[in-house]
Amino acid sequence: MSMADHMLQPLPGVIEPRWSLAKDVLPPDSYIVDGAEFAMDDSDLAPDSPLARRMNRTFDEVGLVWLRNTGLEDLREMRRFGKLVVEQEMRYQGGANPRDSLEANVYEVGAPLTAWLHYHHEMAYISHSTRLLAFLGHKALPGKGATYVSDNLQATDAILETEFGQKLKELGLCYHRNLTDREKFKDRPPIGVYNHWQKSMLTDDPDEAVRIAESRGLEVEWGADRLLKTRYYVSAFEYFPQLDRNVLYSSVADDAMWFDAWPNVMHLPYHERPLALTFGDGSEMTRDEKRLFVDIYDRYGIPVDWGVGDVLVICNYRFAHGRPGIHLAAGEQRELGVLIGDAFERIGDRSDKW
Repeated sequence: MSMADHMLQPLPGVIEPRWSLAKDVLPPDSYIVDGAEFAMDDSDLAPDSPLARRMNRTFDEVGLVWLRNTGLEDLREMRRFGKLVVEQEMRYQGGANPRDSLEANVYEVGAPLTAWLHYHHEMAYISHSTRLLAFLGHKALPGKGATYVSDNLQATDAILETEFGQKLKELGLCYHRNLTDREKFKDRPPIGVYNHWQKSMLTDDPDEAVRIAESRGLEVEWGADRLLKTRYYVSAFEYFPQLDRNVLYSSVADDAMWFDAWPNVMHLPYHERPLALTFGDGSEMTRDEKRLFVDIYDRYGIPVDWGVGDVLVICNYRFAHGRPGIHLAAGEQRELGVLIGDAFERIGDRSDKW
């Protein structure tokens, strides 16, 4: 088998999400807003418009808003409607995925379509996370390329009933991340590359990169070929002020498993991949523990079957998100824009809020 073939074949024994394993996780009318009931013009963009009130009430009550049947095709217009809920946005600095901008303050997903993306909470691996995010359906194929969201309140209750969940509660986590140097790959194929530290930290200055990483709560050291190695120790849970309780705020998405279907990286053994997730004491998770971690989110998955112009706003505490791999036929397109909401400083769990 050639190297190219190896880069397209997952290693044996990988754990692929099964996505939604239950029906009727939440009533669809509790989170879907039908744009056909509104004008979908500038009159709806006022902060006190009926649409704005409906979207914000739905978000406050459920943590999930899916605005459908909008008739919108332009990303800038979709962003305006997303900002009815996502009032403040953060700069994507220190993030793991190699995101480019599609429009001003609208990012691409930053992952290959063919790779499945495990359920995850956005930017859980640094001290500055985000409260919410929005996805914009720029190019869509109904019936193909769904996003999945998982009800994290139910997932939290379920995992805490397990020995593994109690272990997560007791030991916490360490996020290990290795970022390559863009200059070292100028004349080399991007084999084994996830993201360069220049792109993640938005600087070409190594000293500034370290400063930015440390400002995000990361421990930093340099490896060979100016490999930026970071570590972040934190609870597997996060205190959610609105509901006054701790919620699960971690997943296998920050482990080497993230790359099991990722071209250029999936052929590497786990210990050579750019991410790793261990317990806070440095001990490894077993395969059965990782399988359970995946299954917990799968139990409460909800499919979002995209239409062009759809706007999906997600509370990053109350929902995790991910998707299966997507394989397009000739002429097919699927593209989402991403808005990253306002940042908050992670505190981990509170001992009195279990």
